[in-house]
Amino acid sequence: MTAGTTLTNGTTAEHELAALQREHGRPLFALLLRLCDGDRQRAEDLVQETLVRAWQHPEALRADDFESVRPWLLTVGRRLAIDARRARQARPAEVGDAVLENARVCGDHAERAAAALDVREAVKTLTPEHREVLVLVYFQGASVAESAEILGIPPGTVKSRAYYALRALRRVLPGYAADLR
Repeated sequence: MTAGTTLTNGTTAEHELAALQREHGRPLFALLLRLCDGDRQRAEDLVQETLVRAWQHPEALRADDFESVRPWLLTVGRRLAIDARRARQARPAEVGDAVLENARVCGDHAERAAAALDVREAVKTLTPEHREVLVLVYFQGASVAESAEILGIPPGTVKSRAYYALRALRRVLPGYAADLR
């Protein structure tokens, strides 16, 4: 299709658009495919959008200043590709459903803070001996041998006090029992 093509009622007729597609579609698609990094579907969408723009602006197709409309089509297609790339870069990357199903679910900060307060209050209800062992082994990360040395008691006593301390906490914190196993 060349400049000066007859238009029907101020818009491009279907057969004229089909001719435009046949004559300029392949070079336009080739350019857009390169600009879309080989993504055929995106390039095809941009070819369609370029042809829609040609349909919306028939005055550009009938300008007598140039022999072919190909430069105009290529320019419009290139600008659409640039706009599409900028739009994709401006928004966060899309994530498929499969990725979300495998994502770890984390409680929010408020839940963790409330749980920490509950555990502090529960630890206060323990006997001083149980509390000492629990704080050393679970909160300060000391080993059984290190705790036994610090407290001056046998390692077996450290183990039994830790066992009974956790058991007492399970009774006081029934909603957290799974976390204490």
